[in-house]
Amino acid sequence: MLYAVFMSSVVPPLPQPQEPFDTQQLLEVGPAPEEPCLRADAARNRARLLEAAARLIAEHGVAGVTMEAVAAAAEVGKGTVFRRFGDRTGLLMALLDHSSRQLQADFLGGPPPLGPGAPPVERLRAFGVAVLYRAAEQLDLQLAAQPEPTRRYANPPIQALRTHVTMLLRQIEPDADCELLAQTLLAYLDPAQIHHLARQCGMPMERLEAGWTDLVDRITRTLPPR
Repeated sequence: MLYAVFMSSVVPPLPQPQEPFDTQQLLEVGPAPEEPCLRADAARNRARLLEAAARLIAEHGVAGVTMEAVAAAAEVGKGTVFRRFGDRTGLLMALLDHSSRQLQADFLGGPPPLGPGAPPVERLRAFGVAVLYRAAEQLDLQLAAQPEPTRRYANPPIQALRTHVTMLLRQIEPDADCELLAQTLLAYLDPAQIHHLARQCGMPMERLEAGWTDLVDRITRTLPPR
């Protein structure tokens, strides 16, 4: 499954969970909590800026995305881009927002095994595979958009993934420290880690996928699928 950034497509609203989530709820990714709902004209301007940034990535790679370049491509003042996104990291995070929403919609209400309806260990295996290939497809963008270390683990898309993995682990290993185990599993899916293994070490994605399945099976003490 591919999770490319298509800024022109409309993201459907997130479905309601089809199963209980204990006391934790998955986070809805998107604008920061302090950002008010955008008016229609402001939303159109935001989409125009993101479309310009997506074109720059397609033509020049992530390195070609600067606040100045986006302003020029969208034919607006540089101050407009800064007011909307804050800085370059905020702009790149906004570009990733679409695929983050799509992934969350898939594991909240999509078909099994990624979505509800499959045993939790099968959902956990499918989750990692989906995140692996999404990261590989958007690797340069994800690396460039990573917040500084002090903000990295508090950013809403990461929190949503961590909450989902913790919920699945609690169904599989209720007596374990599932919050820490979730951090361990997500470290395998970190974009910097995938960059090192896939590009610097030359490991094929099939090996990384098999490694994820093996890690899940060892942590959950379950047998691999036949």
